[in-house]
Amino acid sequence: MRMPGSLQGRLALTLGLGLTVLWLSTAWITATLLRSEMNEVFDSALEETAQRILPLAALDIIGRDEAGISQRIATLRPHEEFFTYLVRDDLGRVLLRSHAADDADFPPFAGMGFRQTATHRLYYDAALQGTITIAVAEPLSHRAEMARETLAGLALPLIVVIPLSLIGTALIVRRSLRPVRRFSEALSSRGPRDLSAVKIGRLPDEILPVAKAVNQLLDQLRRTLEAERSFTANAAHELRTPVAAALAQTQRLMAETTDTKTGRRASDIESALKRLNRLSEKLMQLARAEGGRLRREVQSDLRPVLNMVLSEFNHAAGAEKIETRVSKQPVWSNLDPDAFAIVVRNLLENALRHGSGIAPIEVQLTRNGTLRVVNGGPLLLPETLARLTARFERGNPTVKGNGLGLSIVQAIAEGAQATLELHSPAQGCLDGFEAVFQLPSGYAEP
Repeated sequence: MRMPGSLQGRLALTLGLGLTVLWLSTAWITATLLRSEMNEVFDSALEETAQRILPLAALDIIGRDEAGISQRIATLRPHEEFFTYLVRDDLGRVLLRSHAADDADFPPFAGMGFRQTATHRLYYDAALQGTITIAVAEPLSHRAEMARETLAGLALPLIVVIPLSLIGTALIVRRSLRPVRRFSEALSSRGPRDLSAVKIGRLPDEILPVAKAVNQLLDQLRRTLEAERSFTANAAHELRTPVAAALAQTQRLMAETTDTKTGRRASDIESALKRLNRLSEKLMQLARAEGGRLRREVQSDLRPVLNMVLSEFNHAAGAEKIETRVSKQPVWSNLDPDAFAIVVRNLLENALRHGSGIAPIEVQLTRNGTLRVVNGGPLLLPETLARLTARFERGNPTVKGNGLGLSIVQAIAEGAQATLELHSPAQGCLDGFEAVFQLPSGYAEP
């Protein structure tokens, strides 16, 4: 039998089986001792019966007019006779017998004391210097029946006690492990960004060190991640000013120089500084996505945020490159508007950068909080699609980019308990790419 996986199941099963074995062992020992005591009682009854009947039988035999006559004792009323007896003389002649006695059940007298045959337990005694003997017999079946009845009397309470003890054991174990279950539920119900200490409560002494170790580990992870996020955000922020200054100086050099070779080098420097500037911006967005506080206490309509971001892209890329379908009803969600703007901006940048450039990009925001961004392009392999949300991973290495856009969206989805699904081909199409971002709250009236 396979042991249960839970501690509660293991304790309940082990204690239950232990109690069952203990009860059965106790009952068997008790029955064995009781059977031995019952045999002593029955043997004493045989001996007492023989000693009471023999003097009376001797007086009756002595007072007879004719010796050697056999007499059967009649009964006053019908009854079951467990003890039968036979009185003989020294010649082996039967002088007196009980009404149910069978001569075949009584072996010849061979001395005083107990004897046992295949069917009976007997006691022999003698009087008048051995001239009169008595044998009292009890069927072994009578003793066996009494033993069975006694065992049944012992087993009947066990039939009730053992199931009740198993149920009681399970309830006691369940109640004792309630703090452990609460700690486990509190730990498993946390989001991926929640690294605060778990309330310990009244945990057993055996589990308490584990809970403290878990809280210490969570605290160490929280401090490590906070240091990493702080470094990423600060480094990206500090890079913006020198990069902007270097970019301005480079552009001024390009405007003032008349040397073709110098102009080309300045143009290359400008492109590198712009990539560095975009990378610092993405790192700041990534730090924002991983820093928590992505959901607010109140809900807001996210359509204005989408329209604002779309207006920026329409101005930069052209309105004809983006087709928009936005719900006419408010789209309520408690997702932070800044985080939603980062999601939309990265999905649009990814679609513009990796799209075919022929078909326009489709952007849809439904009333139930589903944001869909679809662009044309070749099919992606399943293994390529699965790693697109990793950092610095690009589906097409030949396309310029830093590979952080979809990883930022995935980080926001995990931190806000939203979902991000990637499809290639796009749903309902034969090719293309589709990103589906489901807001955490969906549609709900504020």
